[in-house]
Amino acid sequence: MTGMKAIRRFTVRTVVPAQISALTKLATNLRWSWHLPTRTLFESLNPQLWEKSRRNPLAMLAALSREQLQALAQDPDVVSRVAAAESSLDTYLCEPRWYQSLGAEAPACIAYFSPEFGITEVLPQYSGGLGILAGDHLKSASDLGVPLIGVGLLYQAGYFKQSLSRDAWQQESYPLLDPDSLPLTLLREEDGTPALVTLPLPNNRVLHAHIWRADVGRVPLLLLDSNVAANDDAARGVTDRLYGGGGDHRLTQELLLGMGGVKALRTYARLTGTAAPEVFHTNEGHAGFLGIERVRELMDPAITEQPLSWGEALAAGRASTVFTTHTPVPAGIDRFPRSMIEHFFAGALAPGVPVSEILALGAENYDGGDPAVFNMAVMGLRLAQRANGVAKLHGVVSRGMFSGLWPGFEQQDVPIISVTNGVHVPTWVDPQLAALAKERFGAEVLDGPDWSKVYDVSDEEVWALRRRLRSALVDDARARLRSSWKKRGAADAQLAWTDSALDPDVLTIGFARRVPTYKRLTLMLRDPARLKALLLHPEHPIQIIIAGKSHPADDAGKKMIQDLVQFTDDPEVRHRIIFLPNYDIAMARTLFPGCDVWLNNPLRPLEACGTSGMKAAINGSLNLSVMDGWWDEMYDGENGWAIPTANTGAGETERDDIEAAALYELLETQVAPRFYGEVVASAAGAAGASQPHQGALPARWISMIKHTLANLGPAVSADRMVAEYVQRLYQPAAVAGRLARANNYAVTKELAAWTERVRPAWSEVHVEHVDSHGLGDEPQIGESLQVRAHVNLGQLDPNDVHVSVVYGTVDDADDLAQTRSQRLETVQDHGMGRYQFSADLLIDRSGDFGYSVQILPTHGALANPAELGLIRTA
Repeated sequence: MTGMKAIRRFTVRTVVPAQISALTKLATNLRWSWHLPTRTLFESLNPQLWEKSRRNPLAMLAALSREQLQALAQDPDVVSRVAAAESSLDTYLCEPRWYQSLGAEAPACIAYFSPEFGITEVLPQYSGGLGILAGDHLKSASDLGVPLIGVGLLYQAGYFKQSLSRDAWQQESYPLLDPDSLPLTLLREEDGTPALVTLPLPNNRVLHAHIWRADVGRVPLLLLDSNVAANDDAARGVTDRLYGGGGDHRLTQELLLGMGGVKALRTYARLTGTAAPEVFHTNEGHAGFLGIERVRELMDPAITEQPLSWGEALAAGRASTVFTTHTPVPAGIDRFPRSMIEHFFAGALAPGVPVSEILALGAENYDGGDPAVFNMAVMGLRLAQRANGVAKLHGVVSRGMFSGLWPGFEQQDVPIISVTNGVHVPTWVDPQLAALAKERFGAEVLDGPDWSKVYDVSDEEVWALRRRLRSALVDDARARLRSSWKKRGAADAQLAWTDSALDPDVLTIGFARRVPTYKRLTLMLRDPARLKALLLHPEHPIQIIIAGKSHPADDAGKKMIQDLVQFTDDPEVRHRIIFLPNYDIAMARTLFPGCDVWLNNPLRPLEACGTSGMKAAINGSLNLSVMDGWWDEMYDGENGWAIPTANTGAGETERDDIEAAALYELLETQVAPRFYGEVVASAAGAAGASQPHQGALPARWISMIKHTLANLGPAVSADRMVAEYVQRLYQPAAVAGRLARANNYAVTKELAAWTERVRPAWSEVHVEHVDSHGLGDEPQIGESLQVRAHVNLGQLDPNDVHVSVVYGTVDDADDLAQTRSQRLETVQDHGMGRYQFSADLLIDRSGDFGYSVQILPTHGALANPAELGLIRTA
């Protein structure tokens, strides 16, 4: 009898013999995903089964028969290697690391909230860069000993699996995951029942969620799962898939992530006895509701003996919250109808918290804003005292994009800093490169800040390694290409050509990322004939390997994939340009190291950071990219090439034409000839162009590889990124949070009362006039100018404000540039709220000099003078 479906499924965990029982512990701590010796141990137990189980230690253990396990347990060599691996893990989990050198003042625990986490393909809870970055953040925090706890959702189907139809249209499938077969542990109460997080929903509905824990080295990651028997069908489906569903569904997911995530942390701390988080890091707006839940806790008489008012609770929560924005485009931000937010919060979701105040947090009440929507990123910024973008250029873009929240401020004074993203080196550096470094230099040189030892490796060795990595990619890509064609309906008899697709000696270019339209997957197709000529060039051909998923609802992105795949289907070029479906961490493992050049051509400045090029760089690939994201600050002329950007005045078509032509030109006249070791005096194909590699090595190319590894390696490391977060954001937030809580929130109450006094009074504050004395007819550098500002403070007094003179060079339109500021310290009271502030200003530069005066509110508990968004200028 066939066709019958199981009414229940479950995974039976293997019982591993006592002598090798540590294998289960090793398989469930995800450190194996970046710790090569542990992976090697599992592979050595049964190489065929390791490959068959897709390199998943837990799946491999489950697939070993009882007899096989007994045989391994009787092998003294296996027993001793398992014991050594367990000892290595135990040492890693307990020994002091970098963070422990910071002393007792460093935060005891930091909570890191993200809608997705990309740690290993075994746990497919990521769609792209945001998730991979969050995974790398956790791994580097573990390596550095940072006491972080990750908080996310467990999606029953993760992100979709991608395949192509016969006519090259993207197909999505959502295979369900069984949490019991994943490296996860269910958090349980002391009596053994699963711990539950509960959120009240409208119409007397309730959302329950289980809490699963993944161990990412030293870092626990808590994942909330709504697939719980106590839920109704709709509630069970809340965590069905990543970025699926419409408004209501998405909003419920984000409420569960933010508010449910805080509840999960409280439950985890209660059950494990670990420290409660001192700092909360909101990674993108999706998790913003964590701030509302923290405010609710502080206002709830059932939790707090002396509940705080709304203003006090808001000030206390903000002090210890960090917000990171990752999107440079307003379209990338979650916005919900204001009425939907009102509907959800009108019930018991946050009792005692004024709904009007919640709505105000997400209101776009600035020029160009939409009063009917609730903006998650805007709420995230208003609920955090510290905020950052993810690259220097992205910081500039973010300060411009959100400047409406700080009216009257110059864009450079908007309080959003930048911490440039990084990548977790042990995860993304190829084992062959890591082995070479270890063999030649002993210590784990790739874990340290000095990669300059690469200069001690001979050109021959570097070039031979690069060819091995390229060959491994070609082998993997051929297998994936054949599989993709079979899924599209081709028969084996038609696929002999895939065995010779790509060539391990041809310049290999990689392009892999999500496929929204701004990343311009098809820019390379602007002039198909020119691309074909580059692919088939007789002296210096190129080959391109492309991968990427388009969001299921993004038909424009899917059309780009279809156009590209239809070009790659052409028998004339299909051995030189291929598209590989289902881009994930497993594919990335050979793709990044195997490419000679990593291509990135987004619309500047719409790439927030773009970490894929960093992963290529740490493997010795050179970048060929538009000056956007991280490349805008790290390109130095020797680590790759910059694709020129068209002038901003150009129309869309003209701009793409100009930038595509620049891309072809670079490939034809610089990139390809240099790879093949040619010295090209004129355009490609000039008379006397040498044949590729006639025994000689491409010395200039190899020197660029060494330069890239030595200089970019440490700069793009996630260890550098996480250390920056600790020093520039987490530590100050912890200090502010402790000050906020001290003496029963004394400073917080004082700050809230001060804010409530200053805000309404600010409308009366103005500069009446400014005068200056002391300069002759021809001012000289070194002379002083006495500046006096006559100011009306209305209801406020001089202690409430910071009055300063802002000075610098001045242009024809009287705009100040290269400014500095100096406080006007001396105060005279003229009565009726009028004061004179003055100071001596030293003239410190020649040329056109100018100054102005500004007034800002000031209080010791503010992190930044711009924080309240209040300013007056002369």
